[in-house]
Amino acid sequence: MDAMIYTAMSGAERTLRAQQVHANNLANLETPGFRANLELATSQAVPGYGYDDRHVGQLQDDSLTARQGTLKQTGRDLDVAVVGDGFLAVQGPAGEAYTRAGALTLGADGSLSVNGMPVLGDGGPIVLPPFTRVAVAADGTISVQAAGQADMAPIDKLKLVKPDIADLTKNEAGLIVPRDGGVLEADPTVVVKGGQLEGSNVSAVDEMIETKSLTRDFDLQMKLYKAADSMADAGNRLISG
Repeated sequence: MDAMIYTAMSGAERTLRAQQVHANNLANLETPGFRANLELATSQAVPGYGYDDRHVGQLQDDSLTARQGTLKQTGRDLDVAVVGDGFLAVQGPAGEAYTRAGALTLGADGSLSVNGMPVLGDGGPIVLPPFTRVAVAADGTISVQAAGQADMAPIDKLKLVKPDIADLTKNEAGLIVPRDGGVLEADPTVVVKGGQLEGSNVSAVDEMIETKSLTRDFDLQMKLYKAADSMADAGNRLISG
């Protein structure tokens, strides 16, 4: 009976955590470049003598889904969408981080940023000189046409990375970072499309189905807890005579 209570309450806690994850996914259904989270948990034995048959759920850092979001044509020169696997590198609050959001913004000093964070190139944050036209090639090379010039000149190249999705998680700022806290090397195989943006890869149907399933799981865990409590109460009455 005691072991059943551990199982029921641990399962209920994991279910509540999973509900939070899926609620956050649904809240970002329209966020460009958003990567849906997957809730992860493992079983852990309860420490201490005499608790060998009791286990609780151990919550872990969320994983990410790798499927491609829908690409939308914008026609804006500084919009880029990563095709397939890969991420853009940005300078986050706690160091280098990665994102699929590709709505690049040009600052007054020519610096490129996305959601307020500097976009990184081969040599650090990208700063563009004055130009009349800009274009982003498939390999991430940024070229500009200066006033009075006929040709486009390459200025910098977006740092594009392609790690294993299983090695990534999200930090407190919602940015994608390696689980080991390291910095990723640029990958020349990553391809981007200029003039397009990738939408969120959240599936509203999948999230709603999972939410309903979790609600049923939580109800079951509560019934198990009540059953274990009733059995323990009946056992105590028998012992007390």
